[in-house]
Amino acid sequence: MTGSVLQISVSPGGVPKHPVSVANVTTEGIEGDGHKNTQLHGGPRRALLLITAEGLEELAALGFTVTPGALGENITTLGLSRRDLRIGQRWRIGENAVIEITTRRSPCAALNRYGTKIQGAIFDELVKAEDPSSPKWGLSGFYASVVTPGVIRSGDTIAVC
Repeated sequence: MTGSVLQISVSPGGVPKHPVSVANVTTEGIEGDGHKNTQLHGGPRRALLLITAEGLEELAALGFTVTPGALGENITTLGLSRRDLRIGQRWRIGENAVIEITTRRSPCAALNRYGTKIQGAIFDELVKAEDPSSPKWGLSGFYASVVTPGVIRSGDTIAVC
């Protein structure tokens, strides 16, 4: 599987996050990115949040006004199937950054700014049970740890390693 980085996003904390063209990725996440609730976000096992652009398009088709960065993701991917993403996969981004998917993201109330039904649109009991057969698998995104820090750029290739 191969895709690319559509957008890299950061914020001082909360949603939405805003685009940057280049970012330094450390084991704690993207330099300059903040989290309002450090109990739920950030740290070495949740250093980055990834969401597919295709998943955002599905949500937009349901009437949610979401764009890259809107759901708090640091990396919006293009060309990767959310249905094929799995915990434990390692991905190389650009020349040297390597990440590992550690957990799926549970939606929080901060997303309700896009509509009170968004949490139900991206999360169900099958997703909660870590079952990728759910039609909603991956819509809420995946957290990743950083195995190998590095610089990433919009347009960089993302490939399973």
